[in-house]
Amino acid sequence: MTRSGSMILISVLGLVLSMVLAALSTPGGLELDITLVKGNTPLLILPLNPGERFTLHYYHSVEHAPIWEEHSMDKDGNIFIEEERYEKFGAGMGKMPGKGRMATKGMYEAVTDIHMPVGDFILRVGSRGVDHTIIWRGVSYNLSETIPHEAVRFSGRRVSMLHQIRQSYGSWQQGPNIAGK
Repeated sequence: MTRSGSMILISVLGLVLSMVLAALSTPGGLELDITLVKGNTPLLILPLNPGERFTLHYYHSVEHAPIWEEHSMDKDGNIFIEEERYEKFGAGMGKMPGKGRMATKGMYEAVTDIHMPVGDFILRVGSRGVDHTIIWRGVSYNLSETIPHEAVRFSGRRVSMLHQIRQSYGSWQQGPNIAGK
């Protein structure tokens, strides 16, 4: 190889390395990780944009009425509850003093504009009939059908641009990244 050919090769390799390092250090977005507590096994990995919502839908264990909890993440990956909707107040349901405002949405009562930090949290998945379901970008994943009575951790995190690019060529194009499927 000639001296000029070596210089071109070194320059190209340096440019590629610089681009990879920039992609590693540049923020790329957020991920919501839903992980089985027992064994710390990933179940769902959902990409989110700051402020984008995901919903936890289920049926109240006493009233058997549908409930929707809308959550979001801020730019740092902190999880917030934004809204709750239900047909009627049930045990443990209703407005929290100083948080949100009451509204009617069609046939449902709602507490909107909550924006209360909940941080990472653990949910004990109910049995079939409770139907704990994650709704994200129009895709539903019923946790009660696959892992009833298991504890799952919801946690948010920031990811690098390189991580996001790499994942965008995977299963996220079809929907959530479902571990083991």
